[in-house]
Amino acid sequence: MNAPATPANPAAAPPRQPTAADIKRWRQYLADERAEAAVYRDLARRRTGEERDILLALADAEGRHEAHWLELLGDQAGKPLKGDVRTRTLGLLARRFGSVFVLALAQRAESRSPYAADSDATPSMAADEQIHEEVVRALAARGRNRLSGTFRAAVFGANDGLVSNLALILGISASGLPAHVVLLTGLSGLLAGALSMGAGEYVSVRSQRELLEASTPNPQTRTALPDLDVDANELTLVYRARGMSADEAAAHATEVLRDFSIDPDAAVSADSGDGAVDEHEAVGTAWSAAISSFCFFASGALIPVLPYLFGLQGTTAVVVAAVLVGIVLLATGAIVGLLSGGPPLRRALRQLGIGYGAAAATYLLGLLFGTTLG
Repeated sequence: MNAPATPANPAAAPPRQPTAADIKRWRQYLADERAEAAVYRDLARRRTGEERDILLALADAEGRHEAHWLELLGDQAGKPLKGDVRTRTLGLLARRFGSVFVLALAQRAESRSPYAADSDATPSMAADEQIHEEVVRALAARGRNRLSGTFRAAVFGANDGLVSNLALILGISASGLPAHVVLLTGLSGLLAGALSMGAGEYVSVRSQRELLEASTPNPQTRTALPDLDVDANELTLVYRARGMSADEAAAHATEVLRDFSIDPDAAVSADSGDGAVDEHEAVGTAWSAAISSFCFFASGALIPVLPYLFGLQGTTAVVVAAVLVGIVLLATGAIVGLLSGGPPLRRALRQLGIGYGAAAATYLLGLLFGTTLG
């Protein structure tokens, strides 16, 4: 077996002749780095400006890692391998969608880097992967902020519809009532719950936005700046109320007044930026939250009703409803896990456990009431 080429960084050179397992591992690392670089380049094609430049810089960094493994492998690099399944799936999604879901997946991929525990990787490569995770987290956060208001209403609405209507249907079924009564109850629960969720989300988001708007600086205040008493400089009180110390507030107020005399627009932008716009974006709009909540609650609540709509009855209908709801709970839990950067399987199982727990409790109560009434 030929010895590998000496790497540019002597500290990273293995102190022994590489084994077949080493060569195999390095080749897989090489394939993964190439696949990750391709993912970032594919994402960059769908972006413009700063985000595009950042993604291309990440691809360049993965290219440096690729060069390290090529140097270690030397003439043993062999025919290019495919990246691991996760990275290839990520690449497929990046080419097809290029969305926040892909960035969330890329964040998780960076967090799983094995370089910190592998002596054949340089310390700078391990550090790069840690930093890459934070870079991708920041990029994904922008998309999460845009999604969070409507997405929160959608996820909560769908899960509430699934769990509440499944629990309602199981409880009614366990009490021994006929299938047509269970179906009517399920449809009534769907409509009532969807309307309630939509109205509740509208009021909640509208109220939250009104609170944020009440805390947003009034742009008309700028008209008072030219007439302020420079010696008293009441503007310092504004900045002290926002949390600055007396000295910081005085210095900042003096700077704003000086800048206003030179460029009023620049002074206004310095005086009014406190993140309120980002908070509004994260909350979402009242109507979008209400409509999303209504639609997703209704779609979730429809799932446990489907067996009865197709004529199933008794235990068969109950089992089919529970299985269908379980599948959707797993899917929504996994999606939440992906978007949050957490483990999708754990989130999916948690969602399933909570939903089935509530439904089981209601089913037992239905059995109890059915026995008592009977």
